Amino acid sequence: MNSSKKSIKLFAAVIGGSAVVTTGVLSMALGQEETTPSGAAKSSTMTIGSTTTTAKKPPTVEATSMAVPAIKGPAPLPSEEKAAE
Repeated sequence: MNSSKKSIKLFAAVIGGSAVVTTGVLSMALGQEETTPSGAAKSSTMTIGSTTTTAKKPPTVEATSMAVPAIKGPAPLPSEEKAAE
């Protein structure tokens, strides 16, 4: 019976150790970041796209002092729920 307990403990230690190693390997494989995206252009100079506009001013809009809800009181029930009553 003593050797049976030892073999069970050894088996559990092997399973636990392999689980730790597997977790470490998977975390290393999934945690690595790609330094440059595969679809990105490799250029050392920065360029501005043809659709960029820099002289345009944003439109002037009055500041909203406080938001006001459009519906006062409880909202009406949807037609499906109204028919179920």
